[in-house]
Amino acid sequence: MVKLTKIYTRGGDKGKTSLGDGARVSKTDARVEAYGDVDEANAVIGLVRLHVTGQADEMLARIQNDLFDLGADLCTPEQENPKYPPLRIAGEQVERLENEIDRLNAELSPLNSFILPGGSDASAYLHLARTVCRRAERRMIALGDSENINPVAIAYINRLSDFLFVLGRYLNNKGEEDILWVPGANR
Repeated sequence: MVKLTKIYTRGGDKGKTSLGDGARVSKTDARVEAYGDVDEANAVIGLVRLHVTGQADEMLARIQNDLFDLGADLCTPEQENPKYPPLRIAGEQVERLENEIDRLNAELSPLNSFILPGGSDASAYLHLARTVCRRAERRMIALGDSENINPVAIAYINRLSDFLFVLGRYLNNKGEEDILWVPGANR
């Protein structure tokens, strides 16, 4: 468990930060950018939770915890035989998202158009969280182009953006209050 007794250390005052393995890197390092976007997605999900209760809040609370797991995964470079095995996203976390997507989506009508972000407050914030997740996914893939990363982490963030989309529709009165895109409507 993490124990923080002092919030500022001055260690980052020159633009460097420590990774999970102790290595010092620039705060603009691809790995830092990736887990920074994951952190931002988590913050937006915190905004969503101000507007939901019950099952939706419970699912999002689990996801917020998972996103800290994902950040821990991303901040620790992969290495053979580490002294302390790092926390990694596991397949079960992806499977849980898939099951939740399937359960929610079963109650939604199929889409005949793309939808515009909006509807309820919760749905609007879910769309914002979804777009931040997509950015995090792009950063993670870019990181994976130059370094080894946990492939399950990519699957998790990809599935999470799908989950946020489906939950957004679900919270828009099971899709009845979705705002549909009308191509060329304002020509």
